[in-house]
Amino acid sequence: MILTMPGNQGAARLSQAMDRLWLRFLPEIRERVAILEGAAASVAAQTLSSAECEAAQAAAHKLAGVLGTFSLTQGTVLARELEMTFSCECPPSRSSSARIAAIAAELHTMVESRRPAP
Repeated sequence: MILTMPGNQGAARLSQAMDRLWLRFLPEIRERVAILEGAAASVAAQTLSSAECEAAQAAAHKLAGVLGTFSLTQGTVLARELEMTFSCECPPSRSSSARIAAIAAELHTMVESRRPAP
């Protein structure tokens, strides 16, 4: 037996469930963004270690996977760009440091400004 709810009630419950999941995973998401911000600073200073580069690539990969789930599709696109940057060129060139920093800052803003649905 399948129970169905009227459309608005089902959508509201799904939205509430997604908000609870967002709050549950927010500390990990913030940590991944912080890894990217740190890596961006290291690229600019030309001090990015191979371990930091690998951590940044992994953080970007995980963010790319999770942000779209929470309707942050632009965040997925940006995180994928960073994932590719850190996987193709480790360490990335200093000339790409401004772009890396801008993406990390945009991801930070995006994550911090996501609010639960009304």
